[in-house]
Amino acid sequence: RRRHSSNSHNPNSYFFSATTSYSEQEVSCICESLFNEGLQTGRTEQLTHFLWTLPDHLKCLESALKAHALVLFSQQQWKQLYRLLETHKFSPHNHPVLQDLWLRAHYTEAEKTKERELGAVCKYRIRKKNPFPATIWDGEETNYCFKSKSRNVLRDAYKKQAYPSVEDKKRLAAQTELTVTQVSNWFKNKRQRERAAGTLEK
Repeated sequence: RRRHSSNSHNPNSYFFSATTSYSEQEVSCICESLFNEGLQTGRTEQLTHFLWTLPDHLKCLESALKAHALVLFSQQQWKQLYRLLETHKFSPHNHPVLQDLWLRAHYTEAEKTKERELGAVCKYRIRKKNPFPATIWDGEETNYCFKSKSRNVLRDAYKKQAYPSVEDKKRLAAQTELTVTQVSNWFKNKRQRERAAGTLEK
């Protein structure tokens, strides 16, 4: 196995690993960096390799557990992903991104079973059948899986612009504590509903 170089603290190094003695804070920082990279690119090879090299006592860090959830999602290991999310309590600031993984996993699993893309009604039924576990949800009432205050922000933004730019989506994600993917999907679903009702201008 190739040994990593002296710049191995750089998370962009493919051979980056935890074989040296990192502190919990350093491991958390690295996990967060690789998690965000994997979330944006869809590639989790580096993250998988890093987690594999972690000693057991560091695998229980919240940042490592969150990173492991993304790896399981990318590998489509649905049962293991659900079990991980159901059996570990996560901090509120991690809830939105983990809720997004929870939903996307259930949607993707259902799509593969049905061998077709899911419609709004199917997604609604899946959400009702598979509510967020208490470990990634603070109990506030949701509508289309978003908190009411978040949905109000999105509604107001939609009235002004049904096709937000990437920058608009990032701004809305920050305002609502959702991910950019969740914001994008909300606008997409909203347009689909209005198009079906014949009220959206093309």
